[in-house]
Amino acid sequence: MADSPDVGRCECGAAAGPLGTCVDYYHAVLAEEQADARMYRWHPLVVCAFLLQHPSRAHPRHLDGQFRQLQLYVDQGLDALLRVGARQVARNKHGGHQDVELLAAYAPLPPGGPPASFRATFCGLPAGDGSFVSDGHPAYGHRIETIAEATVESWRSVQG
Repeated sequence: MADSPDVGRCECGAAAGPLGTCVDYYHAVLAEEQADARMYRWHPLVVCAFLLQHPSRAHPRHLDGQFRQLQLYVDQGLDALLRVGARQVARNKHGGHQDVELLAAYAPLPPGGPPASFRATFCGLPAGDGSFVSDGHPAYGHRIETIAEATVESWRSVQG
């Protein structure tokens, strides 16, 4: 099992699964995405949700933007999030900065976090047989979406 001070628990409060803690599942997803373009569609949600559930692994200055991106997803869906991401990549290629006006309508990251737990975590991500997409890409996407929604929900409940 990977780098958790409490071998049976993850930073996000989840019990470790057969692969270990959430970071082990996160790395497995990232590796599998490299060989499966259909899985990669959910990559922005994977990264934002993982880092918001495990902020010790994130750069603190990026967490607010990641929280706003997940709120955009919850509000407008995956296609809207992917459009914003594509626009940001185009801006970055031309020396632009983060497109904050697109995310300004969403609440900033609450100062009282991180939450102690989340109703859905990466340790619960695999399908019943332990793989990520054996039950199909839509089912995998639904599990990622549930994790993203649970992340927003828990952060919104934090009292600053």
